[in-house]
Amino acid sequence: MARTPHHELDDAAWCLLRALQHDARAPLKTLAEATGLSVAATAERLKRLQESGIAQRFTVALDAAKLGYPVKAIIGITATQPGKKPLLERLRKAPEVLECHHVAGADSYVMTVVATGLADLERFIGTINGYGETRTSIVFSTPIERRGLVAPGSPRRP
Repeated sequence: MARTPHHELDDAAWCLLRALQHDARAPLKTLAEATGLSVAATAERLKRLQESGIAQRFTVALDAAKLGYPVKAIIGITATQPGKKPLLERLRKAPEVLECHHVAGADSYVMTVVATGLADLERFIGTINGYGETRTSIVFSTPIERRGLVAPGSPRRP
């Protein structure tokens, strides 16, 4: 099935997506109540959202600090073209790297990393410094956590 353009998603589909983003483990009955559809109709909608690639995976949010990674940092790196492929191979294998974005601007890539402490962060940065110049921002707090999507043009509910 081809990807569904966002403008083809109706209110029930967005209600289902909001409910899933709030609790991806919610039972179909709970999701059906949130969408105002039957359990069977909700199951079919969920199947179509998965097949279209809109709902890509169901995941759990973990508290990195409670799991031994109290330091979080945003690292930008400027890498030259010949070094980009080996850098990405290195980053894909690094357990510290939570995500990495290829970006425009001064940096080639911007990544979110976690570390067991400042010495561990310094060690990690040392493993990638050979690929380019890095800039590191240590995260003190996160006043707005990663949040789910809403329909384009819709207000964000608190």
